Amino acid sequence: MCVKAAILQGKERIQIEDIAPPALKPGEVRIRIEAALTCGTDLKVFKRGYHAKMIVPPAVFGHELAGAISELGDGSSEMGWKLGDRVVVANSAPCGGCFHCRASQENLCEDLLFLNGAYAESIAVPARLVQKNLLRLKPETDFRDAALVEPLACVVQGVEDTQLRAGQNVLVIGAGPIGLMFVVLAKNLGCHVTVAGRRAPRLEAAQRLGVPQSGIVDIGDGSGLVAKVREATKTHFDAVIEAVGQPVVWEAAVHLVRKGGTVNFFGGCPSGTTITLDTALIHYSNLTLLASFHHTPRTIRRALEFIETGAIRAADFVDGECPLSQLPGLFKSMAAGNRVIKTLIRVHE
Repeated sequence: MCVKAAILQGKERIQIEDIAPPALKPGEVRIRIEAALTCGTDLKVFKRGYHAKMIVPPAVFGHELAGAISELGDGSSEMGWKLGDRVVVANSAPCGGCFHCRASQENLCEDLLFLNGAYAESIAVPARLVQKNLLRLKPETDFRDAALVEPLACVVQGVEDTQLRAGQNVLVIGAGPIGLMFVVLAKNLGCHVTVAGRRAPRLEAAQRLGVPQSGIVDIGDGSGLVAKVREATKTHFDAVIEAVGQPVVWEAAVHLVRKGGTVNFFGGCPSGTTITLDTALIHYSNLTLLASFHHTPRTIRRALEFIETGAIRAADFVDGECPLSQLPGLFKSMAAGNRVIKTLIRVHE
């Protein structure tokens, strides 16, 4: 029996096709997808037509999902899984044996196994992901909430890398889904959060998440970012989170953190881009500059804890819905500047 799936064919080309689901190998499970969410990484892949590490077309597209187990491969029941289990699965799993895995840096694993295929009616989950990053949901956990686990786990990684703590003044540059997740987790820790971003719906979302009007900086077209933030806030920031992924914003972030502060270049910039930094500023201000990438099995589990305790809810991040059949058009509109935060894809029409 065929299932409908969105196939990335190349640069800005997605087709909805009927495909035959692959037979399960030992240790694998099949998930009937109940919630799939759009992601900024998927948009980057759509514009580029591929991702060297994650996906090479033609391939089923998407990576944020939750659902229920609909089929078990040989041996998976012995691991405790059963038909109907409500689950969420990460988009990758580390090997567990390379240098970085042994050093507790599984996000840098030399053989990360990636999973794509969220924009489909079902997905086969490889045995390694079943073993390391398939998590059972509480009965009351909504699938839409659970589908936020993967991006949230990346943010958990970023918060921990930056060592945010109560009482700090934190600037988040960017009010997209990732920036807004940083807002929630930083406030959860007791930080004083300021958000610099653009597009009214996203800045309004930051206010709904508890950022006061005085902590909202509308940067307009993005020009003069440093001056606009300084003028609006008059604040010395202990930590700055760059959640945009543009070289010019990376450079600006360094000028907005206090002496002895920390900048996390969280947003991934386009391949091949470079930045210029003032070496005297970095040296004499004793700045800590770092970048967080991806997630680990531990941060995946921590993210699910935040979701299942109600700290993170899809209602705060998902502001649109779209049937699978209209996914190609949705991504074209996203590439043209669609202003929604995240969209729920209805894979069963």
